[in-house]
Amino acid sequence: MAKSNTGIVKSFALYAAMTASTVAFIGSATAAEQVTYVGQGGASQKADTVAILDPVAKKLGITVNQDSVPDAWPIMRSQVASGKPTWDVVMVATNYCLRGGEQNIVEKLDFSKIPNAAAMPADYRSDYSIVYETYSSVLGYSLKKYPDAATAPKSWADFWDVKKFPGRRSLRNHPLATLEAALMADGVPADKLYPLDVDRAFRKLEEIKPNITVWWTSGAQSAQLLSDGEVDMVMAWNGRISALVADGAKVTYTYNQGVLQHTSLCVLKGAPNLATTYKFLNEAFDPKIQANLPMQIDYGPGNPKAFDTGVIPAARVKELPSAPENAKVQALMSYAWWTSAAGEAAEKRWLAFAQK
Repeated sequence: MAKSNTGIVKSFALYAAMTASTVAFIGSATAAEQVTYVGQGGASQKADTVAILDPVAKKLGITVNQDSVPDAWPIMRSQVASGKPTWDVVMVATNYCLRGGEQNIVEKLDFSKIPNAAAMPADYRSDYSIVYETYSSVLGYSLKKYPDAATAPKSWADFWDVKKFPGRRSLRNHPLATLEAALMADGVPADKLYPLDVDRAFRKLEEIKPNITVWWTSGAQSAQLLSDGEVDMVMAWNGRISALVADGAKVTYTYNQGVLQHTSLCVLKGAPNLATTYKFLNEAFDPKIQANLPMQIDYGPGNPKAFDTGVIPAARVKELPSAPENAKVQALMSYAWWTSAAGEAAEKRWLAFAQK
């Protein structure tokens, strides 16, 4: 999914120096020692290259080949089915890593070979995934409509309160994070959401549905709606709103009751360079390497220990979705629940809800 970086950091000079598909550093390792990394392209992969891929390749003296696919899941399945996968490490939404584990499409990870990842909190890793980047679905609003911070909307209950907070609204046309927001609007604490009470969430969504001006379908659309004044408040990814703020738009957002989400790295079943892949993974989750990421883009590092390194300036820490002070006021999405039978049923139910 596309989540935009702000204009805070736009220097990708190192990335420009590389070829479109390959980052190669030949050091102590042999030329045969390589790994193929698959990202989502665009600003995200440029930031990954500068912050993580280049430094890891240089440190290990290996070649990091790159591919970029916005939706890697179908290709992951087809590569494994072929019996001759060419990819090693794939960055995808965490639910696909978990689903891949269930379907024998991704490798079960040996964390004894990834001590940097093994030291991460249990909620940030599974047998098949390691959280790589974090972002949040947040409540954004217009400062023209709500100029006083003391009386501006601060919670999903406020978003649902159309009498106290009149204005045009927009939610994402997708159940992930939207159901969580509905439950928080109905009084469920952020740390008590799972398993989701799906019936309760949809009742709350039916309540707000007549007041939703637009159900957005892309991150760019969510930002445009707020920037153009078509809506006064919106659920959006933090990077989309922070990009508007950096460009001078009269908008802002709150992390309060945000839904902290993430992409993860997983290893394709039958990865051709498995031994090197484990070396790559361990270095990629080194806290100091992870701390480079938010200096390039408005994503939080996957390894929370990155915040303890001193690499990220204090002012920058305050802006990041997974910073400790921001994370503690948000709900951490359970991708395990969303990949369960109940989660899959909720996704199907959403389709019927959206078509009414």
